[in-house]
Amino acid sequence: MKIPIYQVDAFTSRVFAGNPAAVCILDKWLDDNLLQCIAAENNLSETAFIVKDEDTFELRWFTPITEVTLCGHATLATAFVLFNCLKWPEETILFQTQKSGQLSVFRHGDLLEMDFPSIPVHNQIAPEGLNQALNVEPEIVFGSAEDMLVVLNNEKSVREVRPDFSRLARVDCRGVIVTAKGNECDFVSRFFGPRVGINEDPVTGSAHCVLTPYWAKRLNKTSLHALQISSRGGELFCEHTGQRVKISGRAALYLKGEIIVPDN
Repeated sequence: MKIPIYQVDAFTSRVFAGNPAAVCILDKWLDDNLLQCIAAENNLSETAFIVKDEDTFELRWFTPITEVTLCGHATLATAFVLFNCLKWPEETILFQTQKSGQLSVFRHGDLLEMDFPSIPVHNQIAPEGLNQALNVEPEIVFGSAEDMLVVLNNEKSVREVRPDFSRLARVDCRGVIVTAKGNECDFVSRFFGPRVGINEDPVTGSAHCVLTPYWAKRLNKTSLHALQISSRGGELFCEHTGQRVKISGRAALYLKGEIIVPDN
């Protein structure tokens, strides 16, 4: 069996930056164990799998070790493949997901705009070991549906975070978002997820479902320019619209090919 595969760098306009994601085009859903094996073999932070269903696409996301609830950069990468490689004729793509409901992506020139759920935060005492694992003294810590949001005093502090990943993996949450007000943008962030097999994610679209409503309220503005300041770096344009968050970015194709897997 041959499966078409594309690798796309998301939230950047050039290769070797942003966040790489694999996109696999399936005729029908395969066994979950096989999907997980493919994602592990790809060894990227996310592999997206899609199956066409009339005018929509069923979409799932896997890290090298587990399936996840929501992934922004792999959704952006998938939309880029459909629009630019497979020549999807409409200006909107609808995705049906098992874990996050219906998601849509709109094309605005070279910007792709994702419509995602807004994820609120709640006040929380830092879990045991969090500050020690990050080696920081946060301004404030929040909890969200899956991740911790750690707010620092300035961009320099975010850049200088050097986590102890073995200790961070013992903190009870999917991942940790570290953020501060930006120097040349509205806010900056980094994302660490050793519990799901990703020590540091280059650019994390889903984290901006948490970051956007937080910074929109704090900065008293609904349209925000964000940078994820990992070593690869990424740029996002975010808008808070109440219960939804619009996250826009660019993408660049790195490779296309075929995966060859046994039929039995």
